[in-house]
Amino acid sequence: MTRPLCALTIAGSDSGGGAGIQADLKAFAAHGVHGLSAIAALTAQHTRGVTAVHVPPVEFLRAQIDACFDDFDIGAVKLGMLASAAVIHAVADALDAYRPPQLVVDPVMVATSGARLLEEDALDAMRTRLLPQASLLTPNIPEAELLLGRRITDAAGAEAALDALLALGAGAVLLKGGHLDEGDQVIDRYADASTRHAFRSPRLQVDGHGTGCTLASAIAANLCLGRAMPDACAAAVDYIRDALRAGTRPGRSEVLVLGHFAARRPA
Repeated sequence: MTRPLCALTIAGSDSGGGAGIQADLKAFAAHGVHGLSAIAALTAQHTRGVTAVHVPPVEFLRAQIDACFDDFDIGAVKLGMLASAAVIHAVADALDAYRPPQLVVDPVMVATSGARLLEEDALDAMRTRLLPQASLLTPNIPEAELLLGRRITDAAGAEAALDALLALGAGAVLLKGGHLDEGDQVIDRYADASTRHAFRSPRLQVDGHGTGCTLASAIAANLCLGRAMPDACAAAVDYIRDALRAGTRPGRSEVLVLGHFAARRPA
């Protein structure tokens, strides 16, 4: 029997099933990739918000990561919510040891409400320990503003931010455009050392949950499948659009949870 392709997510768990580890595993499965997980934080969460957060000991997080690399051939790692500098250093140490072929970093730093989720020392640890290892960095506009220490208010600012984010050390950057008002389109901007692309999607009038987590994990899955980085990003943007259109509202709020398997992609 041929071993399936494997992707590892190191992120937070969403008890409501819409974001975090749960969304990542659904996205991996929808692409025909076997999903592995190391839980860096547990949240008590539903479609109306987060009610509690528990961060397990970093020794246990490292044990989860070690177990995954010990038994599986991992084609890509996706990072999501890493709640503290200690967690970031533990993850960075593990990645230094294992050197996965592809590392997609979704820098979860700002809640949907606008609240900042990382202290300054954790932000510094992300800049110095994780970004230089990243094959791809996938910030939204508020996260890019925190990483760069400046506002991004228009298309010209977003284009300039791509160069500044690349200078932090990642191999490529996908700057998500959902927070930037560019009319009836959402423009996700991609750049690496030699190419630039703009992925344009119609702006859907929905409140989607887990889109950032899912985009990064869909990119990781596509990298596992052998796609080049720009192509993996383009395929993942299309996947998010289709999953939003197929989304449902399982909770008692208007928040939309993505329809992963209606949007599934063949391996």
